[in-house]
Amino acid sequence: MSERTLDRVRKLLAKAEGTDNPHERDTFLAAASALMAKYGLESLPQDGQRHRPGDRVVTLPNPWAREKARLVGLVARAVRCRPLLLGRAADGHRVHIFGFRQDLERADVLATSLLLQMASGLARTQPPPGVSAVRAYRRSWLLGFADEVYRLLSEAESAAAAASPGTGTALVLADRQAEVERAVAAHYPRVRMTVPRTSGTGYLAGVAAGRRADLDRPSVPHSRRTLTGPAGD
Repeated sequence: MSERTLDRVRKLLAKAEGTDNPHERDTFLAAASALMAKYGLESLPQDGQRHRPGDRVVTLPNPWAREKARLVGLVARAVRCRPLLLGRAADGHRVHIFGFRQDLERADVLATSLLLQMASGLARTQPPPGVSAVRAYRRSWLLGFADEVYRLLSEAESAAAAASPGTGTALVLADRQAEVERAVAAHYPRVRMTVPRTSGTGYLAGVAAGRRADLDRPSVPHSRRTLTGPAGD
């Protein structure tokens, strides 16, 4: 991703962080997510060459490693990657992410920021009076945050694709998605789908926090990467 694009995203998000008005924050957030989605479409190959997807394995550390892994997986899925939650590792939970280089890069930028935002938001969150199951409340808050971020990012991706001129974009995206799925099947012939369960009451509070999330933090160094590993073109 060009420094010019990153600079524009950071400026939008700096404005989002600098206002206490939730409507203004949502406006800046929407603009930043739309810019990231537009970059994803503009980076599609125009030369007719057939590129191969790559993959990266990410280990999310404790505490709340499983919930962090879910956030990373949902961010990756929203930007047209294919994540698989591999489960526990020695020091956390692992996610194996498949996708094309540009989409893996976008997932990297977004996940790095949103993991920090989720952690800081949880640290500021206090369960309402009368809540005795504090851990369950916090876990449901994390799930709500992740789900809302996924919704916002997915909407931006869909809007960008719908606004793309011509009819070829949908075909290219479908072809790339099929390539990614074939790469996943080559590594994991059998994939089991799971849905997280929650018994806490913090889900809606997490959703609200996710709605206010910035898609990147200007204070996060660009060179710092969360999704490390080899990637294809």
